[in-house]
Amino acid sequence: MNYSNKFSIIGVTVALSVAAVACKDKFLEVPVTGQLSNTLLSTKAGIEGSLISVYSMLSGRGERLASASNWVWGGIRGGDANKGTDPGDFSSINPLQRFETISTSDQLGQTWQRKYEGISRANATLRLLATAGPDVTADDKKRITAEARFLRGFYYFELKRLFNNTPFIDETVDYGTGIEKVSNTVDLYPKIEAELKFAYENLPETQAAAGRVNKWAAAAMLAKVYLYQKKYADAKTLFDLVIASGKTSNGKKYGLVPKFADLYRASNDNNEESIFAIQAAANTGSTNNANPEFDLNYPYNTGPNGPGNCCGFNQPSFEYVNSFRTTANGLPLLDGSYNTGDNQVKNDMGVLSKDAFTPDAGNLDPRLDHTVGRRGIPYLDWQDHPGADWIRNQPNGGPYSPKKFTYYKSDRGSLQDNSSWTPGYTALNVPIIRFADVLLMAAEVEIEIGSLDKALEYTNMVRNRAANPSGYVVRADGKPAANYVISPYPASVFATKESARTAVRFERRLELGDEGHRFFDLVRWGIAEPTLNAYFAYEGTKLPTTLGGARFRANKDEYLPIPQTQIDLQGKEVLKQNPGY
Repeated sequence: MNYSNKFSIIGVTVALSVAAVACKDKFLEVPVTGQLSNTLLSTKAGIEGSLISVYSMLSGRGERLASASNWVWGGIRGGDANKGTDPGDFSSINPLQRFETISTSDQLGQTWQRKYEGISRANATLRLLATAGPDVTADDKKRITAEARFLRGFYYFELKRLFNNTPFIDETVDYGTGIEKVSNTVDLYPKIEAELKFAYENLPETQAAAGRVNKWAAAAMLAKVYLYQKKYADAKTLFDLVIASGKTSNGKKYGLVPKFADLYRASNDNNEESIFAIQAAANTGSTNNANPEFDLNYPYNTGPNGPGNCCGFNQPSFEYVNSFRTTANGLPLLDGSYNTGDNQVKNDMGVLSKDAFTPDAGNLDPRLDHTVGRRGIPYLDWQDHPGADWIRNQPNGGPYSPKKFTYYKSDRGSLQDNSSWTPGYTALNVPIIRFADVLLMAAEVEIEIGSLDKALEYTNMVRNRAANPSGYVVRADGKPAANYVISPYPASVFATKESARTAVRFERRLELGDEGHRFFDLVRWGIAEPTLNAYFAYEGTKLPTTLGGARFRANKDEYLPIPQTQIDLQGKEVLKQNPGY
């Protein structure tokens, strides 16, 4: 796939300018090879290339944990999965999932650096606009400014959720002009709001390339920022507009794709449900364009009859899999009893896949088998998941494999990249906000200040799509691969705010699991401590060496420590460490 199908991209290489000092003879001053002058960068092509470089940081550019997918920060820390694989492989994740992070962790510093790299590139783009050449029109300037400010605001939102308040640097501050004196004692939220408001007011409804943000992506992101601050009235105004009138950058009216599985097919990228996504492409000459953050998150030792062939990371948790259990009426077990007795989903913790195993015959939400690889269930179009033969270390990670962001066998060589050490690079976009997410956030807002009936309507839109039988995982004979039983919520579940909240929060987990939302949701709902400590108590009995004794500490673990390297560079009088570290 050509990357230009998703982005209009201009390759721009920027080298540092080095002045040669020898004598006054100008012919001795040789420009740096490959250097682009400010005159070239200030053309429309140069500025557009600079803007694309801001988008490129969304994937972390080779730093797996720095990606906006947040598969560790939001997923693993939220209990959707555990690190998996072997204990000593990428062991720096081990303390992260146990909330034993220290301020000198390399992963903190790399994530911080990559977020600020995105911000730095946005600032550089805005500075270039100030010197734009005659081929950059007023409309170009307006659009590019709005895109750059949206992305800058998004990177700061990521930093806010991870570290709480961090230094706000815009295009007016640079080295030698006070950048080293900017502290982290000012609340980031007003700054983030200003960025996203500008984007909403100035971006067009559609774009020439599907991967660029538009007016409605800015509206959805701004509404999300309002929701995080419990500004429900402001959030409702925007969510109402997005649901009623929003469209994708390529002009499609927002809606739910008919089949849940079609959200995770590269051939269906930039569909009507995609509001803002990390764009990916295969076979472009760089695997950094092809989901570099997920190269480890495939079943292990699959050989040619399975995807990736490495490395067993991001293994779904027992507790998460159990949460897909449904009642005889097709409703989730909102009382938490899914972790008890026969409600627990049967799994294979045998040493070998040839060991006897009785598949689970109970009622399940069909989204489970689009999200999690389970023994005996078709793993996309590859084969039935064989169990332990595809699991690197069951005692450390459990019996399950991630599935949402895995490529299909039919995608090999076209929507998947074979140019590197592993075939685990794909053209599959990674959603940051999709329409189902918006519906469920809007349902939360309706519960708080609107209508419980409207919240029920939005939530059941999501459940009804999941219940589409044509979207079930099926076997070769066309029959469902498991006993899928799912129904919309009855009005009785939304009779009170308390019960409606419980239902919507649970629905977010079922619908958006392994998409990097869970931990941040638990924190903003104020239930991270009891929920995660209950998770550790249960999961620790299954994986004692991995999660036994782990604990979440309120008023500390909601945020990561400010990286010690940053405090050392700027001084503790400028950067204040977060409480508890």
